[in-house]
Amino acid sequence: MSSARNKANSRIASLRSMLCVGLDSDLSKMPAIFRSMERPVLEFNRAVIRATAAHAAAYKVNTAFYESRGLSGMRDLDDTLQALPPECLSIADAKRADIGNTSRQYAKAFFEAWPFDAITVAPYMGFDSLEPFFEYDDKLVFVLCLTSNSGSADFEERILDDGRPLYRAVLDRVRSWQRNGNAGIVVGATKAGLLQELRQEAPELFFLIPGVGAQGGSMQEAVNQGADPDRGGAVVNVSRALIFPPGDFRSIEEFEDAVRHEAAKLHNDIKAIL
Repeated sequence: MSSARNKANSRIASLRSMLCVGLDSDLSKMPAIFRSMERPVLEFNRAVIRATAAHAAAYKVNTAFYESRGLSGMRDLDDTLQALPPECLSIADAKRADIGNTSRQYAKAFFEAWPFDAITVAPYMGFDSLEPFFEYDDKLVFVLCLTSNSGSADFEERILDDGRPLYRAVLDRVRSWQRNGNAGIVVGATKAGLLQELRQEAPELFFLIPGVGAQGGSMQEAVNQGADPDRGGAVVNVSRALIFPPGDFRSIEEFEDAVRHEAAKLHNDIKAIL
């Protein structure tokens, strides 16, 4: 079994938490106390990590918020990865995929240069575009399947000639592509009934479930419907609703207390369900 998957399930079991902290670290939304710092994004991330480390099973770093700032953003990405607790699953939310030789470089970037445990990828170009990621059989590869945004209806939910929605065709292919249990899918928490359907169809896959919080998904439904038969096999991502608590913070300690309070609440909600 994939070592990344084993690490995630071990953390879920020991902590009784499926909480994934999304580091969508938007400088414009950060408290003012960070903006005067030399490296505000990195210090913000470190504060969020300190406040959530006791409650998180995973961290998801949305690479767009780092790539958009060029070299300084890449340095923050690198140092943020180093700051993550080693017992937690680290996910590069990069949504990569291209022709094989290009994907091989993407896989090398996010599994070697930046040694993330997992990555998100897009299935549109087919297996040869994803095979380089699946070749890392100690990692986890999360394939976009049924996402939480309204535009998922444009393609993901379209009905194919054989009567299946496209997301079911993606699910079937991912099940055949996995190696050493290293496959997963991304399923939005806003798709609650369909989340249950996909879990029943694929109990062996690992699920990454975004959409709780700002996008309106239910934590209870995400955990109940997304967990595998062993009450593991999934992490539920919360980003904006967790890392940007309301309020004017006079110190980093005040900010961390607010984030810690919300993380503990989410953790307690998950424990009550598991």
